[in-house]
Amino acid sequence: MEHAGKSQLRNGRYSEQCRVYLLTTCTHDKSPIFTNGKAANIVLGALKWLDQTERINLLAAVVMPDHLHFVAQLRIGTLASLMQSLKGYTGWQINHVLKRHGPVWQSAYHDRALRREETLGTLIDYCLENPVRAGLVVDFRKYPFSYCFFDRI
Repeated sequence: MEHAGKSQLRNGRYSEQCRVYLLTTCTHDKSPIFTNGKAANIVLGALKWLDQTERINLLAAVVMPDHLHFVAQLRIGTLASLMQSLKGYTGWQINHVLKRHGPVWQSAYHDRALRREETLGTLIDYCLENPVRAGLVVDFRKYPFSYCFFDRI
């Protein structure tokens, strides 16, 4: 079942190459799949691969128990194709490794483009501080399922 307003969000979605985005997506039924370190590391590995193959410039990522935030500059393709690739690959890998079946991700995702009045640091801080706000760690640097390219900031 589609959520109210979901199609309007998709209709207004615009992907711009070289733009920086904060992207967020949740697990299916908000299931805490990523409390399993293997599953979380599959997602981080896939994001790093997307960076290495120059689809994105990955700036920061955090895999929370039931959702993912990442900040990236889109280099090739669209947000929709990026998210489809990421979710398709990681969903298959996670199901295979954890010997489970069924969807890993919700079909929707949220994107927020970096605005003129914001700084890149603001988006990265929001992303990396998520485990602190959730009470999982006191210092974001202690959270094992996060990643940041500090040299690109």
